[in-house]
Amino acid sequence: MSNLIYWVHASVDGFIDGPQGEFDWPVMGPELSAYSESLDERVGTLLYGRPVWDMMVGFWPRAEEFDQDSHTKAFAPFWRATPKVVCSRTFAGDEWTDRVIRDDLAGEIRALKAEAGADILLTGGSGLAAALTEHGLIDEYHVAVHPVVLGGGRPLFQAPGKRLNLRTEGSRVVDGRIVVTHYRQG
Repeated sequence: MSNLIYWVHASVDGFIDGPQGEFDWPVMGPELSAYSESLDERVGTLLYGRPVWDMMVGFWPRAEEFDQDSHTKAFAPFWRATPKVVCSRTFAGDEWTDRVIRDDLAGEIRALKAEAGADILLTGGSGLAAALTEHGLIDEYHVAVHPVVLGGGRPLFQAPGKRLNLRTEGSRVVDGRIVVTHYRQG
């Protein structure tokens, strides 16, 4: 059975984007990039909710044309080559989508975990993360807290409807400014 990993950037005040949806504040320094790439090495499937998918597909297919950063150069080929699953009731799919989950989210994700082999990576997306958390389907949480206060936006965790006890597996400061903490289901 594959692990489902949730990898997300957050502000100190607990938001994953700004009040207007801004996502211009995470800084991918060399240590944070290396951490992210170490997660990618375990992954055979990428999982997205529709809002994050729209952002990803708007950039990563041709990322090197827009950005020559070393993280971009490392992640873009991985992103293009890795199967991608989008959870959305209204999305029909596109040339970059390998599968769309429309109904029975919990059942479909359980099936995906059973068949995937390598781990599954959910990047960002507090709504999908909350739904999967509520069903006990996320095995690991990797949260990078950046030293910025956004003052509003989408919360890191939308109300899951119940308490979730996590076990801290490790925490460290990367690039001299970002705290990355790895949690597992309690």
